[in-house]
Amino acid sequence: MDTSKSVFQLHGVDENEVVVVRRQFRRAEMIRFFERLPPVLVAIESCGSSHHWARLLQSFGHQVKLIPPQYVKPYVKRGKNDAADAEALCEAVTRPSMRFVPVKSKERQAACMLMTVRERLVSVKSQLSNAFRSYAAEFGIIGPAGRQNVNALIKRVLEDDTLPEMARDLFRFQAREYATVERRLKEIEAKLMKWHREDDVSRRIATIPGVGLIGSSMLSMKAPPAETFRSGRDFAAWLGLTPKDHSTGGRQRHGGITKAGDSALRSTLIVGATAVLRHIRKGRHKPSPWLAALLERKPPKLVAVALANKFARIAWRLMVSGGVYNRPEAAMPT
Repeated sequence: MDTSKSVFQLHGVDENEVVVVRRQFRRAEMIRFFERLPPVLVAIESCGSSHHWARLLQSFGHQVKLIPPQYVKPYVKRGKNDAADAEALCEAVTRPSMRFVPVKSKERQAACMLMTVRERLVSVKSQLSNAFRSYAAEFGIIGPAGRQNVNALIKRVLEDDTLPEMARDLFRFQAREYATVERRLKEIEAKLMKWHREDDVSRRIATIPGVGLIGSSMLSMKAPPAETFRSGRDFAAWLGLTPKDHSTGGRQRHGGITKAGDSALRSTLIVGATAVLRHIRKGRHKPSPWLAALLERKPPKLVAVALANKFARIAWRLMVSGGVYNRPEAAMPT
């Protein structure tokens, strides 16, 4: 089934791969069609509303498989239309090696929504602080870098009596807007902390140095069941933290990381790894022999990605076996 807001294209085959259905429905017609239909296997391309439709069709007794769009594209024949997409889905779902996206429950989607709302507020806060700094610089007022210094800069600008009245009004307007976003962000982060404390997997992953509250919550919310992956390396590959493979003719050629999977989750792990390396450079932590040897021969950004890969593998092990991370004395992950 190829989905959209109001038009749905169906392409169905029987056990002999003979086409038995090729129809287009409006939204209400599609729901009535599946309510009367005996249980069948339904393939849907994973997208914004696909989890809702999967839950609805499952309530009718159907088996639903969600397929990533990049895995469907190779089965699309010439041309690009809804009928061709539905036919490609129908063919892709029967492949024995096809990979599927687990259907999220309403509760899991609400948790993911909590994280994306936070990301949006963080982005808006950064935009407002950058805009305020730029406007202040136009009047010769420069503040120290860092988000922790934004409120001090705002106070300094608002107390400057030499600014024109219109500029002061606009600065006050932006200050109120920044304070509102900051307050809403604190409310969301309080909800996120409450969710983290109530989620066993998130609490256990947070024991890994460098992962933190945000990283552990995102891993628990967004990652498929750990049993889906054969090993920690497969999990790291799903996150896009493994090298691209360009091997041919018996020669192995590895490039940069694939950047597959969830970009926000991957970047959060890399930021956490970068923070760990910063503490090591300042002498606050002693690195493990593996990490120390890597820092000697590789650039810091590459080491951060390798450490994020290590975080992902450890997190997978904790999700599979339970327990918490036992950190070696005065050492980072080994």
